[in-house]
Amino acid sequence: MDRLDLFPVSTKIERDTLTIAGHNLASLADLYGTPLYIYDRATVDFAAKAYTDALSAYYPAPSHITYAGKAFLCKAIAQWTQAHGFFVDCTGEGEIAIALAGGVPREKILVHGVNKSSADLKSALQDAGTIVVDNLTELEGIGKQVDRYTGKQVSLWLRLLPGVAVHTHHAHTQTGQHDSKFGMTREEILQAAHICKSKNLPLKGIHFHQGSNFRDPEPLIPAIELALDLAKEIGFIGEWHFCPGGGWGVAYHEDELPHPSIENYVRGIAEAVVEGCRVRGLDLPHLHLEPGRSLVARAGVAVYRVGAVKRRDSKTWILVDGGMADNPRFALYGARYSCLPVQAPGRERSERVSIAGPYCESGDVVIEDLPMPKVEDGELIAIPVSGAYHLSMSSNYNGARRPAVIWLEEGNARLIVRRETAADLLRREESL
Repeated sequence: MDRLDLFPVSTKIERDTLTIAGHNLASLADLYGTPLYIYDRATVDFAAKAYTDALSAYYPAPSHITYAGKAFLCKAIAQWTQAHGFFVDCTGEGEIAIALAGGVPREKILVHGVNKSSADLKSALQDAGTIVVDNLTELEGIGKQVDRYTGKQVSLWLRLLPGVAVHTHHAHTQTGQHDSKFGMTREEILQAAHICKSKNLPLKGIHFHQGSNFRDPEPLIPAIELALDLAKEIGFIGEWHFCPGGGWGVAYHEDELPHPSIENYVRGIAEAVVEGCRVRGLDLPHLHLEPGRSLVARAGVAVYRVGAVKRRDSKTWILVDGGMADNPRFALYGARYSCLPVQAPGRERSERVSIAGPYCESGDVVIEDLPMPKVEDGELIAIPVSGAYHLSMSSNYNGARRPAVIWLEEGNARLIVRRETAADLLRREESL
């Protein structure tokens, strides 16, 4: 498959240079510096439409999309979610604050978290519309605080541990298996439902999540069946909510193309929920999906500048000015990527290279063993599918300053996150 198909939908090669939404990447790098992260509005809008169209086609009751803040959240992204009427999934008070600053109304804020602090719960009860309860201890904490927020409309969903994981490329991206830290067993769910009824807590739904970046929806079916059995036993009637998670995959490497079909994923879930409710005599719930990376990953491109090239007998290293501080996914779980040079990207791929960053770790690698044109110091490279779980997991390791982020539309390039400075690193510090 063509490596260019990994890039945002508006990507072209014009005058032998990569462009996105009509903007020359080399010119953007000169203007804003590198490392530089670019988000293409056309691509996130394209993915959003694919989800909403599929839900409209295959699910006959109300349905909703939830943007996963953990993929990447800033004020501008929060604002974009509201152009589509999406919910925003926030983990704790920090992400809730960003969502609020981006204009997300409380009824569209949904709060996750496996170990929510008292401050997280306070923020959720005060500023969110839905809390996904992970465990019985958390439910107890909510019960102690909820009376302080009378008049605030909040719904509780219970997070089920289904005991079935989806197939992903690494165990660290699986969440639904029996020994996972997430959610409650069937018995704990029933206990939680009893507590909610006895304390008159606003129990409105069930949620589960099985893993991230998967391509086969088949393992979702037994988990959906288990969740609907519990919904029947709990006695949900009328308006209730059901979320079978998200995590649908994208292609990161040309070997993985084409990108997995959003329509097939949504159709499989919708049909399973409709049929499952029919045979159990359940009212159709509001169906929520959490697409995560499949909304935003392809929209993002990381642009790095080559600082040095080391060609040895058995290895060629291309050393660039970003790496594990802005993208730790290779170091965490061996994620695969591809890339193209920004200038003359169609050159012959004459050597196999590994691409690494400037940080003092052997794990500071972005790409291993990739066929590439011969590049030299000073050139720019562009790594596609960089829109999810890069900047949200970035760090200041070795004093790294987080990159600038640009939002691209035809005729408009907007800085949405400025580059961090050394002064930013010192701002929270105090002298002895």
